[in-house]
Amino acid sequence: MTVIAVFNMKGGVGKTTVAANLAAAIAKNGVEPLLIDLDPQAHLTSMYGIKTNSSKSVYRFYQGLSSLSDLVVPLDTGIQFVPSHLELGKVDAQVTRHRDNIWRLKLGLNAEMLSGSGLPIIIDCTPMLGVVAFSALFAADIILVPVAAEYLALNGAMQLSQTLFGLEKFQSRKPRRYVVNRYVPNQITAETVAGQLMRHFPGEVLKTRIREQEALAAAVGSGSNIFDFAPASNAAADFTFLLDELIENNLISLSRDLPFGAD
Repeated sequence: MTVIAVFNMKGGVGKTTVAANLAAAIAKNGVEPLLIDLDPQAHLTSMYGIKTNSSKSVYRFYQGLSSLSDLVVPLDTGIQFVPSHLELGKVDAQVTRHRDNIWRLKLGLNAEMLSGSGLPIIIDCTPMLGVVAFSALFAADIILVPVAAEYLALNGAMQLSQTLFGLEKFQSRKPRRYVVNRYVPNQITAETVAGQLMRHFPGEVLKTRIREQEALAAAVGSGSNIFDFAPASNAAADFTFLLDELIENNLISLSRDLPFGAD
């Protein structure tokens, strides 16, 4: 499986941080992942210091005026990145094109032979439940759900589960994995939330915990990933373990045979 949608309807759970650093962990292994910013807030695009107009963003793809490949910005870290723009929010308002846009990402990834290339594709989804979010979920092979180690985030995970259940009317159930983020070891709330997640979603909660660390926030503030900013930190170790666990569970594979853009 190669297409991972990082999704949660609740904001502030560290979705963008997880997407960015998981992509960085993959790139650190010599593989060029494709990372797509599918959030109109464009936090990931801003983090990388990319200032672009809507015509050079993923919004252009949803307008049907560009391929994904033509929008790719190669980053120094080895990540192939498709930026977002505030205009992407207009897609959810285009009622007459909802059907086309819901399937556009999946069809585009297939048509450009990206989803079958063996290269990991990570989508940083919008938390707004609409056409753009649904298009990412339909395109994904696996749904990765970051859950902050707090009670409100747990409620959000339960609501999200009901939403994903509703999607099964249109597609068969896709693998999903919950990753506990902003975890403080031995803190009562954090341990309680992690325990309840495992009870509610048996077999779907990853063993890896992303610990709460200042280094992660500082890395984002500097426009960097944790491996470049603090390679010896616990946070870097956590994201290394996260990637290892996904690989060991056959949820992602790292292929070095087809670098992005190769013939």
